[in-house]
Amino acid sequence: MKLGRHFTVFGSAIFCVVVFSLYLMLDHLQLDHINNPSNGERFENGQLGILQDKIDHLERLLAENNKIIANIRDSVINLRPSVKDGRGFLEAGNESQVLVVPSAPLIVPIDLEDCQFSSQTYSKAADTVQMLDVYDLLSFDNPDGGVWKQGFDISYEENEWDDEPLQVIVVPHSHNDPGWLKTFDDYYRDQTQHILNNMVVKLHEDKRRKMIWSEISYFSKWWDNIDHQKKDAVKKLIERGQLEIATGGWVMPDEANTHYFALIDQLLEGHQWLERNLGVKPRTGWAVDPFGHSPTQAYLLKQAGLSNMLIQRVHYSVKKHFASQKTLEFFWRQNWDQQSSTDILCHMMPFYSYDVPHTCGPDPKICCQFDFKRLPGGRISCPWRVPPQAITDDNVQQRALMLLDQYRKKSKLFRTKVVLVPLGDDFRYTEAQEWDQQFNNYQKLFDYMNSHPELHVQAQFGTISDYFEILRKNVGMDKVGMSVGLSPFPVLSGDFFTYADRDDHYWSGYFTSRPFYKQLDRTLESHLRAAEILYSLAFASVQKFGKPNNYPAVENYKLLTAARRNLGLFQHHDAITGTGKDWVVVDYGTRLFHSILNLKRVIVSSAHWLVLDDKQTYTYDPANPLLQIDEVQPAQDALPRKTVFKISTTQRSLVVYNPSEQTRTSVISIYVTTPHVHVLTAHGQLVNAQISAVWEDVSHASTEAFQLSFVASVPPLGLAVYQLRKGAEPQSQLAHYMFLKAGGDVSVTGTEHFRVSVPQETVPVSMENPHLQLSISYTTGLLETLKLKEDGSKHSIKVEFLCYGTTSKKDKSGAYLFLPDGEATKCSPSQPAVIRVTKGPVFSEVTTTFTHVTHTLRLYNIHGVNGQAVEISNSIDIRGEFNREIAMRITSDLNSKDRFFTDLNGFQVQPRRSMTKLPLQANFYPMTSMAYLEDSGRRLTLLTAQSLGATSLRSGQLEVIMDRRLNQDDNRGLGQGVLDNKITANSFRLLLELFNSAEGAQRENTAPFSYPSLLSHISYMYLNHPFMPMVTSLDSTVLALAPYSPLSSPFPCDIHLVNLRTIQSQEEEGSPSEQAALILHRKGFDCSISTKNTGLLCRTTGGKIHLEKLLTELKVISLIPVSLSLMHQSPRGPAEQEINLKPMEICTYRVHLA
Repeated sequence: MKLGRHFTVFGSAIFCVVVFSLYLMLDHLQLDHINNPSNGERFENGQLGILQDKIDHLERLLAENNKIIANIRDSVINLRPSVKDGRGFLEAGNESQVLVVPSAPLIVPIDLEDCQFSSQTYSKAADTVQMLDVYDLLSFDNPDGGVWKQGFDISYEENEWDDEPLQVIVVPHSHNDPGWLKTFDDYYRDQTQHILNNMVVKLHEDKRRKMIWSEISYFSKWWDNIDHQKKDAVKKLIERGQLEIATGGWVMPDEANTHYFALIDQLLEGHQWLERNLGVKPRTGWAVDPFGHSPTQAYLLKQAGLSNMLIQRVHYSVKKHFASQKTLEFFWRQNWDQQSSTDILCHMMPFYSYDVPHTCGPDPKICCQFDFKRLPGGRISCPWRVPPQAITDDNVQQRALMLLDQYRKKSKLFRTKVVLVPLGDDFRYTEAQEWDQQFNNYQKLFDYMNSHPELHVQAQFGTISDYFEILRKNVGMDKVGMSVGLSPFPVLSGDFFTYADRDDHYWSGYFTSRPFYKQLDRTLESHLRAAEILYSLAFASVQKFGKPNNYPAVENYKLLTAARRNLGLFQHHDAITGTGKDWVVVDYGTRLFHSILNLKRVIVSSAHWLVLDDKQTYTYDPANPLLQIDEVQPAQDALPRKTVFKISTTQRSLVVYNPSEQTRTSVISIYVTTPHVHVLTAHGQLVNAQISAVWEDVSHASTEAFQLSFVASVPPLGLAVYQLRKGAEPQSQLAHYMFLKAGGDVSVTGTEHFRVSVPQETVPVSMENPHLQLSISYTTGLLETLKLKEDGSKHSIKVEFLCYGTTSKKDKSGAYLFLPDGEATKCSPSQPAVIRVTKGPVFSEVTTTFTHVTHTLRLYNIHGVNGQAVEISNSIDIRGEFNREIAMRITSDLNSKDRFFTDLNGFQVQPRRSMTKLPLQANFYPMTSMAYLEDSGRRLTLLTAQSLGATSLRSGQLEVIMDRRLNQDDNRGLGQGVLDNKITANSFRLLLELFNSAEGAQRENTAPFSYPSLLSHISYMYLNHPFMPMVTSLDSTVLALAPYSPLSSPFPCDIHLVNLRTIQSQEEEGSPSEQAALILHRKGFDCSISTKNTGLLCRTTGGKIHLEKLLTELKVISLIPVSLSLMHQSPRGPAEQEINLKPMEICTYRVHLA
């Protein structure tokens, strides 16, 4: 009876969901009919009334549906105990019964209000500077500007400061790269520790002296090595305002290749360290060396509670234009922000560099004379051959007036009479002598200026926040907020890529340089996020059950902390960029590699606890873990290899972790020792599977390993359990193979278990699944056409591989610069391509082996997200090449014209235009997560699993640089080429989507914002955060394992769990506290793209999440909204259980789960 009632409730629930889905679909069709009346029908008042009634009715139905869903959820939760006890649905071993799985709606239910954000009309305010317009406006010529080569002559009248004196703030700084020409540790040993030690002594000598510091990676290492007396002295300097921590991130990150997950994580790590050790809350961002600047970083700083920021490396033509318009100081606003909630006050440095010759004013020959480290007899001198002079009573007047002239000229580029003058360079102030040279000589100059009222100047040392405080006071703004009354500063939206520092020297090479490590970075990010979430869930669960004595909570937390810091270090602008010395790259790679290994330990031990049915049987044995992950990376410079699992008649458990916040159905592939393998669910139900060969090279299969693939369904953030065992008959279906090679035979070995054909005649090559049909060239194995089964439309989409050389001019491509020898040409293969076609029930693929590329196109034979994309994998090997860059070009029949879209840091999408007035290399932009093209009816999106440089040079084309090998330095300080190439794996997904209607397609083509589709967002998540399979060890004790599901339902479709990061204890160094940082991002998405057949069980909710209702076993003890990096309490006060996010918003909450 009880079981019958359960089935009745569950059946009724499914019926309600199906009926409601059908209503939504029919209603959608009716609304489409109203929106697109045939024969020129017009809306009349009556029809508008009908439409309004329909909307009201739909809203009522949605409210009712919410109640129904809540009742269903409660019923399912009530069913859990009986299922867990083995009394529900299926009895173990009963393979004839079918597990009831809720079917996804045909169309994802989207709250009507959730579409208003992406469809908002763009209207540019009068005082707004939009970077797309600036690029249109500029001619990008490069005339000689005189002493300021890239600028213009600056003049002024002597009496301009009579009414209001010039205020000069000189900001001493030392830019410490955490790795570049030396490793992090070598720089620390040789230079950084001495800078910081001298700082304590020299700042205490004179209270007028100031200094700023930004890299917490170095500061924390130094802090751990100094005594309490020195620590107290540092705290006094901070209290007195002599030392300021600017930005306060773990590093000064690159802003092109970095993903926003890692940008937030390194900021959090720095800010948490500062809070714990110094009680400091940074107010101002300082970024003098990243090679171009992203609005994502501006947004993150604003969300962290910073009020101001400074940037430096911007295209010289943009700097000149801004200087001429006096717009070098502005409020940086996000493209999508129609109000001013994202504004942050930004200062752009006007000249070539952040060194002393380029910071006091427009003439570097004069400014260099005021870099007193270059006094005669020192190790460095001025390139302009006029050395500095030590300041004496005899020369102070002449030198002060010379310097003041530069200060005045620099101030003419700004709208106020407050001028900022940085004083420093890379690794400055190493020796006590330099501190004395700079500070003593400048103090004499300041004393002279300040004691002569007729000069109308006040000069002083200051920190960067001192400058902004004086600036804000000068214009009547408050210290931290935005403008009060009319602001003298314009509002700017957009980004500052691609950077050029002179001539046609565009820094678009580093978007791809060292791609092996860019991919390794993304692997570490994925593992860190997975480990953080599992650790936090397991830690809360452990406390609920009573902490076992040997649970490795502290040990695992230390591994997490080390991984956060290694990932943070790699976000540095000479690390992820691929612009360090070879041995420095090895040092970074080794850190990433070790952290991935350690995070696997955290994942395995957390999963062990969570899937253990009887927690009393838990034991921790690091030498013999219960679970092992299916992939092992043998070294920091090698690709990961699959573990081959031994399958016998004794059952082994396969635990699958789903790190996404959505219920997910995806293909799992593991390597096993036999083709005779059965896969069963936790309930003993047989799962359809595919056995494929494991290829040792293009046509030689292993006889000792086989690939087992099957479709797994795992709840959000959950762990599913499957069983593997050897069977007498091969219940899994074997893949079939066909080999093709133009003008030659193919020798195939090791395939006795498989059906293999090697046709001599021409045969068509195609693949299909429920959503797509691909036609592939039988000579190249490359994609030619794609058919969408949804509407039967056929689209030309061709893939090809091309090569760039480097220019014959004196300056050539290197780690930073891309200076090609013209347009790309087809890479000439040394031998005909070998094509291997795989067909199977779970997936089909075509693998083509060229000289430098092994290219695979794969289709998953499943409904939903994974079935709607073409998976592209490329293995690149250009180790024997000379000055060669290899690109993948996708040419489609989309009429995209000169417009394309690339993302910024995986956070937002920036529209681009390919400009013929710019050189080819200037049209390349960073692609961190995706790039897409669109025309009136379609969008073609390329999702990527690693950061690379991308462009669209012609209508319908997308092009990605996949690896670069350069034989020379490009004269930007590195002193070497890029010759340490590895065999590199690049992964992509290709999506072709249709716009819903003419309404969606007729969008403004000029809007400075664009949004991916929901399908695109979820596909990206699946690509970058794949299932994590773990298999029980052969020699582990057989324990009862149960699936783990922490959530009662998926997150809303547009809300992403960025992280659930356990916070360090304030009491015990290196130990976890009971609180975690819950970081959520509500993604903007394009509603005009179809959401049919995604297979998603989620819906949108207007940005609302009720955390307590989402959790199944854990309870929310407290939920407190805070700033992004936990520095500030939110003015909103303690949160209700319901979280409410605005579109695009990233929010952090201090959460205590128990």
